[in-house]
Amino acid sequence: MDTKSLSELLEAIQRKEVSVDEGLQQLKDFPYRNLGFARIDNHRALRQGLPEVIYGEGKTPSQITEIFQSLIEKNASALATRITPEIAKEVQTMIPEIHYDPVSRLLRYPSQLPHSSAIAADHYAVVVSAGTSDMPVAEEAAEVLSFYGAPVKRVYDVGVAGIHRLLDHKDTLSNAKVVISVAGMEGALTSVVGGLVSCPVIGVPTSVGYGASFEGLAALLAMMNSCASGVAIVNIDNGFGAAVMAYKILRQISEGKT
Repeated sequence: MDTKSLSELLEAIQRKEVSVDEGLQQLKDFPYRNLGFARIDNHRALRQGLPEVIYGEGKTPSQITEIFQSLIEKNASALATRITPEIAKEVQTMIPEIHYDPVSRLLRYPSQLPHSSAIAADHYAVVVSAGTSDMPVAEEAAEVLSFYGAPVKRVYDVGVAGIHRLLDHKDTLSNAKVVISVAGMEGALTSVVGGLVSCPVIGVPTSVGYGASFEGLAALLAMMNSCASGVAIVNIDNGFGAAVMAYKILRQISEGKT
């Protein structure tokens, strides 16, 4: 339940269109619902502006389905990350309306939230990636932003091995309100992007690379030691976390709170 739906319920009770008992029935699982194996945080949208998201790894199809159904009931939307095609197929047999993207590994309902016009078109984010191998993490970030209704542009496979590819997109980057930079190997792209733009840059190290990359640790440390100012880093492969941070930045700008 978000602020809008709660306000509508309270106003309906005030107008006597909904009885107090009916209102209490709708709020019976507030602020969370206990499913036994999970406690669904129905209060999160009120606190943070976005509903709880399902982390899919380690969960069974039936667990994911039950959590999805609970979230849809309270929020009219739901999102799950790190979903394999096999798990997605089983969940979709129980909830056919769910959309699955195999690249970003996201399950979502609906395909985009209805308040997609909340952020102005020129208040866009750019998701930039070093290589094609980084695309799953980059697409996790881009698709989460799209789901929340944020304008997003993609600039992929522009790593420092061919820096001219990145510079061809300098105008797109310079006009962005926030940039998510996704890179594995040595993670150098994020420092380069941070030196080109005036907006906040969120670095996402990926686990892409040969042995000495230590499954993303080398990129993580390189980004954390960036000499470019205004760069913040999320955890390895955490495209979702970067997207949520970018969305909050865009929303603050659109609401005139910056």
